[in-house]
Amino acid sequence: MNTGSDRGTQGSAADEATTEAATGSAADETADATAEAAAEAPHVSKAPAFIKSNKSLHLSWQVGVFIVGLAVIAAGVAMLVLPGPGWVAIFAGLAIWATEFAWAHLVLRWTKRKVTEAAQKALDPKVRRRNIILTSVGLVIAGALIGFYLWKYGLVLPWNLKDQ
Repeated sequence: MNTGSDRGTQGSAADEATTEAATGSAADETADATAEAAAEAPHVSKAPAFIKSNKSLHLSWQVGVFIVGLAVIAAGVAMLVLPGPGWVAIFAGLAIWATEFAWAHLVLRWTKRKVTEAAQKALDPKVRRRNIILTSVGLVIAGALIGFYLWKYGLVLPWNLKDQ
């Protein structure tokens, strides 16, 4: 069963980066090629060497990593509706999976890129101003509704209710 986690470094992208650097291209092109080669390097299992040497032991290791990652992700999903850092736990479970599985490594890299893009977009002054205005309007509307309710019905605490 090939999960893609025990592939060796074939290095096709790394060889291209080395060849391009040897031809004397510009420094920025070399830096881009090196960064691209690092991003395209095949995923290698993070299991210890003695575990990778025995196929059944390595499969057992992968099953264990999968179960631990699944438990952390399940706890994160539960924490989305319960108190706790749900998204942090989900990303931690994905990072656990990424230590052994190439597909999880790709998903984690995609997620990091999207989170970074969203953070950069949120820091845009126009977006921040819009978010502040929308939050302020929402708070004013909520305050007006609460004020209207209290004016109309008053504040009666549950322990002060008379039998009706």
